Amino acid sequence: MAVGVFDSGLGGLTVWSALRARLPATSFTYLGDNANAPYGVRDADDIYRLTRDGVERLWQSCDLVILACNTASAVALRRIQESDLPAGKRVLGVFVPMIEVLSERQWGDSSAPRMLTAKRVGLFATPATVASRAFQRELALRALGVDVESQACVGVVEAIESGDMARARSLVFDHVAALMKKMPTIDAAVLGCTHYPWVEAAFADALGPGVPVYSQPTVVADSLADYLMRHPEFDDTAGNQRLLTTGDARAVSAQATAFLGHPVVFETVHGDR
Repeated sequence: MAVGVFDSGLGGLTVWSALRARLPATSFTYLGDNANAPYGVRDADDIYRLTRDGVERLWQSCDLVILACNTASAVALRRIQESDLPAGKRVLGVFVPMIEVLSERQWGDSSAPRMLTAKRVGLFATPATVASRAFQRELALRALGVDVESQACVGVVEAIESGDMARARSLVFDHVAALMKKMPTIDAAVLGCTHYPWVEAAFADALGPGVPVYSQPTVVADSLADYLMRHPEFDDTAGNQRLLTTGDARAVSAQATAFLGHPVVFETVHGDR
């Protein structure tokens, strides 16, 4: 069975690319819910419903699904894990691997919370992710004495999805300025959306030298590699890749090809939406 990778749109391709580089022999099936993107401006019940529908589609050919979407991870992951998980199926998110790195832990370390080097953390995410406070909740389980200031980066995902990178960069500078008015000194910045690696350089430029920027794709890939070593029953070493979308396959393929710099071909899947 392939490992499923679910995202609301194109952002999860940053994670998928890192997963392929880290685990070239593993089969992955990617599903982007482009027809309903973006998720970050939707309410919690809508995000849960859409995420559950996407995960259930992937369960047709996958036993393990990665939510390569921070909004879905923040709002829907726990609810799916607690109420909708069939026997033999697993769903993992992208928050915990990032927090493990930020809190200077080894993978799977379940020791008591401890003091961190970074005391002031800036979180850049979608409005729904910020509203969920999931990042702060998970961080509190692993760290002490950390002040997290969140900034809802309205419009950035939409600009990236439309291919307007100049607009996305301009919005990044605006949102960084807004956060730094609330927290003038930042020890570390977390990009809490898998779309944001496309504009990571803009965040770094806006934050200035000396502020480390934590981005998720490589971190998630390392975490999954560790997970599959401990749970080889979820791995498929055929190396097959399949890309699915709820949107227009031709348009999504063109956008993805432009972002990734190499040809990719999506198939359209249909469902009741």
